[in-house]
Amino acid sequence: MFAVKIIDKKALKGKEDSLENEIKVLRRFSESATPQSGGGSLKSDSNGEKRWLTHPNIVQLLETFEDKHKVYLIMELVTGGELFDRIVEKGSYTEKDASGLIRQVLEAVDYMHEQGVVHRDLKPENLLYYSPDEDSKIMISDFGLSKMEDSGIMATACGTPGYVAPEVLAQKPYGKAVDVWSIGVISYILLCGYPPFYDENDANLFAQILRGEFEFDSPYWDDISASAKDFIGKLMCVNVEERYTCKQALAHPWISGNAASNKNIHGTVSEQLKKNFAKSRWKQAYHAATVIRQMQRLALNSGQQQQQQESTGSIGPSSDNLTQYREQSQVSYNQHAPPSSNLSN
Repeated sequence: MFAVKIIDKKALKGKEDSLENEIKVLRRFSESATPQSGGGSLKSDSNGEKRWLTHPNIVQLLETFEDKHKVYLIMELVTGGELFDRIVEKGSYTEKDASGLIRQVLEAVDYMHEQGVVHRDLKPENLLYYSPDEDSKIMISDFGLSKMEDSGIMATACGTPGYVAPEVLAQKPYGKAVDVWSIGVISYILLCGYPPFYDENDANLFAQILRGEFEFDSPYWDDISASAKDFIGKLMCVNVEERYTCKQALAHPWISGNAASNKNIHGTVSEQLKKNFAKSRWKQAYHAATVIRQMQRLALNSGQQQQQQESTGSIGPSSDNLTQYREQSQVSYNQHAPPSSNLSN
């Protein structure tokens, strides 16, 4: 069994490079890749024979076809559903479960990094269960924003707000560490059900991320182990030089040892996931590049308004500017509210 991703060429106009990039990256991870098709690296097995590198937690691209109107990607079939949906449906869920999920993600991303690929858009929507089975493995999908390091320095702002690393928002050259930051954000959410960064003002949200400002709020984190909090802090470190690599993260006691608690946290986590990540909200994502462009445009046009804000002591763009900003962005984006704002719902 396999899945077919069908892309209309009319809808693809202007985005051909993104599709070409996704195919190129997926071929690097696919068993069906060949040197002629631009596939991945070769590795010798125990018999000295060459085989294409693959990973059990990365969705495979099996073949590509195209006709006059459409492009067809023949993909490995993944039927287990999305990460958050499965957690909500579970009857029991522990730190140990979260640790096992993150270990699989780290192993897959570490493999990607060894092959010179940076995903650049790791988020829960791109983490799928392979099958409906209780013990199903997790799969990483959607490589549309991925980049191969050998194709040049990465400086393009891309990703999804809330998961994007500080160095991307700062418009600095970046590398593999951006994926580790995103895994840290996902780990945080898996243990409490809400995101580490929140502000209704997008500029303030990005400022929080740039400073790495997040809390382990009581009572939501009271039963979470110190090891889990330490692990998240190592991944969500603003200083890229001090941020863990995937290999370092895999060696952390919360992943490799017995530090993860077996206490059932399903009630709290599932309740917060349902409140903060309803499909109608958390699937409406947009690229960080759009935000940065609009913020820059507003900054150029609001010199006089900024002086007025300073005289009144207000912080950030005016409400008029925020309305203009969101209209210009032409996106629908509701950043997830923190638990305190949901308790009255």
